[in-house]
Amino acid sequence: MGKLFLGFVVAIASLALVESLICNKCSVSVFGFCLGNSTETCAANQICYTGKASFPDVTSFSGFNRQGCRDNTTCTSSTGSLLGVTYNVNITCCSTDRCNPVTLSGAPSTKMTFTAAITGAVLASVLGSKL
Repeated sequence: MGKLFLGFVVAIASLALVESLICNKCSVSVFGFCLGNSTETCAANQICYTGKASFPDVTSFSGFNRQGCRDNTTCTSSTGSLLGVTYNVNITCCSTDRCNPVTLSGAPSTKMTFTAAITGAVLASVLGSKL
């Protein structure tokens, strides 16, 4: 009887795993590059999402991205203002395994130029103070 019960539990558990949705997870993405990409298994009432916060007034900055699992009822977009700067939050949802791919948005050369400029400015500041 114990083996039959164990077999039943294993069969139910394997069906539950098959029904779970697997999404790409990115806690934070800056300049289009995900920092710490992984996967996440969603709960029964969740779907995959990609959320992007962008700043229309700051054209040289592509914004922040987040990806993972979220409740199906929270897939909306919004607009707001922070310290006088307007931002847009666009959340797109999907419901198949890994349907929220980690992507690079915008021109990589622009991002690299901006990153190089910031790095150069920081190094110049540090080295300038030591001389």
